[in-house]
Amino acid sequence: MAEATFAGGCFWCLEVLFSQLRGVDTVISGYCGGSDDNPTYEQVCAGVTGHAEAVNISFDPTLISYWQLLEVFFATHDPTKLNRQGADVGTQYRSAIFFHSPNQEAEAKNMIAGLNTAFGHETPVVTEVVAAPVFFPAEPYHQKYFATNPGQGYCSFVIHPKLAKFRQTFASLLKVSNPSQ
Repeated sequence: MAEATFAGGCFWCLEVLFSQLRGVDTVISGYCGGSDDNPTYEQVCAGVTGHAEAVNISFDPTLISYWQLLEVFFATHDPTKLNRQGADVGTQYRSAIFFHSPNQEAEAKNMIAGLNTAFGHETPVVTEVVAAPVFFPAEPYHQKYFATNPGQGYCSFVIHPKLAKFRQTFASLLKVSNPSQ
């Protein structure tokens, strides 16, 4: 198994999307890139630790490539907004790739260069690309949050529409080909 770590807004959104991809074994919601050695959700949300809400992904590179994970990552959040995804505002919602190898760093930077060419100079990608620091798993109630709280407001109004679009766009990469599941 290989490892990938991404931050791109609320970790509840990222977790449910990446967990549906063929070749992805586990997705853990947590915190990455800050200064506190024992961050809590409340501290991270308050912006006092410097951590980003992130997901740590364990995947089989023979079934899904890191490049494909990057494609999903960039397609499912706005990498041109600094410290903001929709109504979520603050450095804890920044766009970041925490690479685990020189190859991952190179692939991330190559994809960003391609996106910057496509987007033009007026809307550059602001995603930071940094070596993976310690990843801190979030509290247990954050794990598989959408699956256990589908009727919660944020899940209903933000995650559910994003998930429907994701399933349509990435149908060929899904573990289950039936988008109603």
